[in-house]
Amino acid sequence: MSVKTTARDEILSVGAEAPDFTLNATPDQTLSLHELRGKPVVLVFYPADWSEVCSDELAIFNQAIPLISESGATTLGISVDSVWCHKAFIAARNLRFDLLSDFHPKGAVSTMYGAYDAEHGYCKRALFVVDAQGRIAWSYLSPVAINPGVDGVLDALESLKKS
Repeated sequence: MSVKTTARDEILSVGAEAPDFTLNATPDQTLSLHELRGKPVVLVFYPADWSEVCSDELAIFNQAIPLISESGATTLGISVDSVWCHKAFIAARNLRFDLLSDFHPKGAVSTMYGAYDAEHGYCKRALFVVDAQGRIAWSYLSPVAINPGVDGVLDALESLKKS
């Protein structure tokens, strides 16, 4: 049985320019993708802070921060949750990377990456590695109920070091 990919299942692919964005990291601080130009960036789009699968996924990325940092990469989580929700979640889970709020206008950045589920009102579970020049070096769309882990990201970062 073959599965047909539809437009709603497409995320930015390898070689595409990563759209720049500015999102709140805290209630009074923003972070822009262009500020990180010159080094790789890992973007982790996920549905919701307190969901079981998202909690597990972000915990795995948190544990992998030393490995990701060896590549000089910065990890950023992105969901449509508010900065206040992110602040509480970061504190509760002791996360060592920023969670950015794609809250208003809801899903605008996620939409640019093909990672917004408008039908349900949350981010899809999508991973991107952006290279130092601002291009998508690797991307992956996971079913919302499946934790994709960090192996694909680590492999993509390793490939960047070799190129």
